Amino acid sequence: MTPLAGRVALVTGASRGIGAATAEALRTAGARVVRVARALPPAEDFIDLPADLTDDAQVETLAARLERDVGVPEVVVSNAGGFLLRPLAETSVAEFDAQVGINLRAPFLVARRLLPMLAAAGRGTFITLGSVADHVGFPENAAYAAGKYGVRGLHETLLAEYQGSGVRLTLISPGPTDTDIWTPFDPDHRPGFPSRARMLRPADVADAVLFVATRPPRVQIDWLRLGPV
Repeated sequence: MTPLAGRVALVTGASRGIGAATAEALRTAGARVVRVARALPPAEDFIDLPADLTDDAQVETLAARLERDVGVPEVVVSNAGGFLLRPLAETSVAEFDAQVGINLRAPFLVARRLLPMLAAAGRGTFITLGSVADHVGFPENAAYAAGKYGVRGLHETLLAEYQGSGVRLTLISPGPTDTDIWTPFDPDHRPGFPSRARMLRPADVADAVLFVATRPPRVQIDWLRLGPV
């Protein structure tokens, strides 16, 4: 039997990159996978609930539809996020707000609405996708890191707040991963950046998510950091 057979798993930011790879990994493991993103490519074997996760009203609607039509998930992967490389002096206020919106506000809204559902059921695994930039400062990361450091603080607070609830919370912090977010920044020709060939693959991060999601209920993994060799 597959390890997540019949269980409901929800993945945000599931339209591409790490989110798409994670949704596929969970589906292959037997889960009924709910994909969430602003827009989703057609695909069989998934339950799609489009939503803009920076919008409180849309997150409320998402949660209501989830409860009504699917059920309380046993696995939530809060993956939706954005990326920006820009020196501080060249970063606009709008760009900063957008990064904090998708990298911190959206995970907050998802956690605020879904974690109480899991806690009421007395079980579940809530996984947040962070970044190496949630622990380490890098040049040109002011807006991006502000959101990622914030989401680490959110995770650590919720880990303490939901202790004893039956819900396990994990932060996964991957290093550079070869997805389309890198295309505008051309890391192969930027000094100090790993080439895309040396980066992690989305499937590597998805494997880490699946590992966390399939541990025995007695096992708590607070933080998991991944990086290329």
